[in-house]
Amino acid sequence: MTGDGGTSVDSPSGAPRVGVVIGSTRTNRICPEIAAWVLRTASVGSPLQYSLIDLAEVDLPFLDEPLKPALGGYQHAHTRAWSRLVTSLDAFIFVFPQYNWGYPAPLKNALDFLYAEWRDKPAGLVTYGTRGGARAASQLREVLQGLHMQALDDGVELMIADTDVDGQGQLLDLGSTFGRFSDAVRALDSQLVEYLVDSQEA
Repeated sequence: MTGDGGTSVDSPSGAPRVGVVIGSTRTNRICPEIAAWVLRTASVGSPLQYSLIDLAEVDLPFLDEPLKPALGGYQHAHTRAWSRLVTSLDAFIFVFPQYNWGYPAPLKNALDFLYAEWRDKPAGLVTYGTRGGARAASQLREVLQGLHMQALDDGVELMIADTDVDGQGQLLDLGSTFGRFSDAVRALDSQLVEYLVDSQEA
């Protein structure tokens, strides 16, 4: 782990930076394992620099800034640290489960702490659950629109069947469960390259 709460992969010097956000913080979560797989899959042959951002390690309290984020002027060190991390990244892939047709509260909280830092940055969505997470993705897309982010057209919905996990809810074989989704994750990387590399060179 790095000091900014993430794990990086080797990439060309000066490459655009993509944060793969671990969007669940609950105990016994499988989100870090899934996010690490997304990072590995997306980064193969990519000109982008991917790093994991674990919201559990970022450890933000419930929003406690006295001023609305659009005004800036953050009063707390944890907000300023989060602002520096988000500012340092050029794009994001949010990885998160679907809870009761929605997405996890800690992810909403992390988004709500900031405003200008998110603006115009592309974002890919990777959801997971027994039904894949389409409803959670739809809700998050509305929030990203409010933050003026550029949500990628196609997301990835990872289906997890009861037979894919053990009695503690842990994945039995990540490769066999998610291998069929590898091309979809690689497509996210291709879309991010279009935003971050190809459009700059045009």
